[in-house]
Amino acid sequence: MSRRRRIYEGKAKILFEGPEPGTVIQYFKDDATAFNNKKKGVITGKGVLNNRISEYLMTRLAEIGVPTHFIKRLNMREQLVRQVEIIPIEVVVRNVAAGSLATRLGLEEGERLPRSIVEYYYKADHLNDPMVTEEHITAFGWATIPEIDEILNMSIRVNDFLSGLFLGIGLKLVDFKLEFGRVFDEDQDMIILADEISPDNCRLWDVKTNEKLDKDRFRRDMGRVEEAYQEVARRLGILPEDPGRDTAETPTEEDA
Repeated sequence: MSRRRRIYEGKAKILFEGPEPGTVIQYFKDDATAFNNKKKGVITGKGVLNNRISEYLMTRLAEIGVPTHFIKRLNMREQLVRQVEIIPIEVVVRNVAAGSLATRLGLEEGERLPRSIVEYYYKADHLNDPMVTEEHITAFGWATIPEIDEILNMSIRVNDFLSGLFLGIGLKLVDFKLEFGRVFDEDQDMIILADEISPDNCRLWDVKTNEKLDKDRFRRDMGRVEEAYQEVARRLGILPEDPGRDTAETPTEEDA
């Protein structure tokens, strides 16, 4: 069994050194967390499903010209992606009142917003990922004004495309989180979409019933979490034959 050097382990994924310079292997775990890691659990088969769902959505976005870090899926739990310098900002795009927005502003969950709203959060679990403004982002050097403009424009484009895609399979894209990174391409820095797009970081409701088919089922102890993720994959037409079966090697790292 080949042994690979572990670069980073997050709440939902492990990153390993890739086979070529500038590449990384992204391994999807079944671990689930909520409320900034205060609640932890396991959703059986989640990593397999998120790998397939994110592959599909990243591929579709690339087809319309959105640059992403995705290169190819390697197996049931792993993707080969471009190595990026992650910008420490989470971009949240909201179409419907839910989650923290509904709580902060006293809105009724499910209320359609007057227009899509884009929010920025500083990636820092120990600070509970505080909301920040463009002023904070530029003042602390996390991104430049041109980079923020590019991120904003790309986020709106992703929202428009995914809203239509999900609506076509009977799902409402309530809100979602994106992450971006820098790569050095053709003698200039380039901003590309990174991380993943899956029910882990999208709120997806059934159009007719408003049934939640995302990680809110785990957050709120609603049950049938695995079935919700499977339903999203089924509607996208990419449900694996056995989402609980893991055919990828157990992740390993080089001996210290």
